Amino acid sequence: MRALITGSSNGLGRDFAIKLAKEGYDLVLVARSEDKLLKLKNELKDVNVEVFPTDLSVKENVLKLYEKYKNKIDLLINNAGFGECGYFNKIDLDNELNMIDLNITSLHILTKLFLKDFINKDKGQILNVASLASFEPGPLMATYYSTKAYVYNLTMAIYEELKHLKSNVKISVLCPGPTDTGFNDRAHVKFGVKSLTSDYVTDYTLKKLKKNKLLIIPSLRMKLVVFGTRFMPRKLLLKFTYNVQERKIK
Repeated sequence: MRALITGSSNGLGRDFAIKLAKEGYDLVLVARSEDKLLKLKNELKDVNVEVFPTDLSVKENVLKLYEKYKNKIDLLINNAGFGECGYFNKIDLDNELNMIDLNITSLHILTKLFLKDFINKDKGQILNVASLASFEPGPLMATYYSTKAYVYNLTMAIYEELKHLKSNVKISVLCPGPTDTGFNDRAHVKFGVKSLTSDYVTDYTLKKLKKNKLLIIPSLRMKLVVFGTRFMPRKLLLKFTYNVQERKIK
């Protein structure tokens, strides 16, 4: 079995790699930082590990990644992504477009192309990493929340299509709440509530993947948050989310 993990140089991606290696998976590790990928490769002695350092916000790089590993992957984990916090009119446009290219376009391409391979052989599994941000609009992180809503809805739609195709291919979406990774530093925010550990989130997720769980939300507290937002009036939810985001900004 071989897993391809994007954004695997740190955080959730790194921990997914470590845990899957313990389960005997060979790995393809993808991220921008070659040094970090090689360091992780050296730590994983008992399985075959290949590194593919690249910037997945560039479409051509995404296609090169697929061409190298098409029909050679059993589990795809689309984990690469980042966020940015601030007023929509003030955030740098190029940074936002880069976020959209990484969080949406690269994930879309890899999901589509590897899904075709998986359907043809009637086996394979995809995990798309979204966020609790998928379930609501996010003032002060408008673009990031929107990208994660795309990931969530895309995954849900594909799941239903696979059911109607009577396919054995499995797809899941992970929607973690605040997690102790490098995300908050890149987004220039500080979480106002206690974060889950990356170790806990990845361990929980892999257990649910083995059960082919569609929607994965680690921790009861985060499940209750999602459930509660369904009953809040939209304008009240917007105000609540704004206040939460405002407290995050450093």
